[in-house]
Amino acid sequence: MGIVAGLDSSPDFTRIVVCDTDTGAVLRQGYAPHPVDGPAGGGRPSDVDPQAWLLSLGEAAGGGLLEGVQAIGVSAQQNAVVPLDAQGNTVRPALVGGDKRAQVAAADLVDSLGGREAWAQAVGSVPQAAQPVTKLRWLAKNEPDAALRTAVLLQAHDWLVWQLLGRPVRRTTDRGGASGTGYWSAATGGYRPDLVELALGHQVALPEVIGPSEAAGTTPEGLLISAGTGETMAAALGLGLGTGDAVVSLGASGSVMAVHPEALTDGTGTITALADATGMHLPVVTTLNAVRTLRGAAELLGLPDLESLSDLAMKSTPGSHGLVLLPYLEGERTPNLPHTAGTLAGLRRESMKPEHLARAAFEGMLCGLADALDVLRGRGVEVRRVFLLGAAAELPAVQAAAPALFGAQVVVPQPADYAAIGAARQAAWALGVTQGTLDPRTPPAWQGAAAQVLEPGEELAVGQAVRQQFVSVREQTHPGAFRS
Repeated sequence: MGIVAGLDSSPDFTRIVVCDTDTGAVLRQGYAPHPVDGPAGGGRPSDVDPQAWLLSLGEAAGGGLLEGVQAIGVSAQQNAVVPLDAQGNTVRPALVGGDKRAQVAAADLVDSLGGREAWAQAVGSVPQAAQPVTKLRWLAKNEPDAALRTAVLLQAHDWLVWQLLGRPVRRTTDRGGASGTGYWSAATGGYRPDLVELALGHQVALPEVIGPSEAAGTTPEGLLISAGTGETMAAALGLGLGTGDAVVSLGASGSVMAVHPEALTDGTGTITALADATGMHLPVVTTLNAVRTLRGAAELLGLPDLESLSDLAMKSTPGSHGLVLLPYLEGERTPNLPHTAGTLAGLRRESMKPEHLARAAFEGMLCGLADALDVLRGRGVEVRRVFLLGAAAELPAVQAAAPALFGAQVVVPQPADYAAIGAARQAAWALGVTQGTLDPRTPPAWQGAAAQVLEPGEELAVGQAVRQQFVSVREQTHPGAFRS
């Protein structure tokens, strides 16, 4: 038996799990918040000194947590950009988060390359405000001196790995993290330096992309550090996803991703072609409206929380007595309707009851995510089971409707630090390959996540009828939305 650690440096905290290399059993854990103050008026800052990540890591690892550990894997927040000068010093704080400052920069980049399809063909994604390539354009336009001094670009997990190794000459990243930058193609497995120059105005050094089971290096103390990856890829590895598995994540917005053997190019930009942490691919489709739909319905009905909304919805029946909610409250990305609004259809005297509106909110949210699943299915992605993540996945109204509306088995994993567990699994993989005990093509066979499994069962036909009614209203209201 060996011992490895996985650390996950999220936007707000660091979590560390220490695991057995053979089984993946979590032996001990550590946690520390990031010592970052929000901007005036509250909220998460868009600029963060990366030293805060190291301080949090040191606190989380205190008390001998890493005693006996042979290897460490690093997961970190995606889309963070750490610009360094030629000496390896930070030019300015890291640009992190959604960073809405870069929305204009995203539109500029799309136009500069000739449109959305040109970007999709080039790197498998269309620039969005959060992406590193877009942040580089913002930097060039708004802080030209800092942009000019930038000589090296790293992401959050790259920078942490580099620091743990003692800032060596060699800087590395993994294909999962690289695939989210907007200047690396999952389809070709290579950088597009011309896109960096298009965004920043000049060429810079980029980290070497190493294989999923390769080690980034060894510390002076002999501790092996694996490649590292982004949080999404690490969580997929921690959950043990494989071909046929999809993940539906319920945040304020929603996302659907699935394991697939090939990168998918989508000229509309609906699909973002990410790579995973195992050598496969993670095509992602995003919706703008998920839990925010439920919160809006709860406020409209005067309910204090989502649990109360779920309880009310369970008093209705599938189909919500004919009510159909198109939940496009913030516009929508899937389908691409940025300036639209939500629609409530099917109002009749018998349907105008609070419980039916509550149920329609859940069904509308899930049908919107089913639309996203169908985008992937339409491109040949196999979906046999759906992992449902997020606090809202525990709500009875979600669990009652999701299997039939998704047309697949639904798995609700028990809450756990899956990104940190995935980082630890990557560390165990790299350690095993180094020792000659594991195949570099196959990660260690750890026990899957403990979960509640929900089957469509006899309600499948009813659920598909509800889904068809949703599609009918969508097509009447927004004809050809998925063909534009």
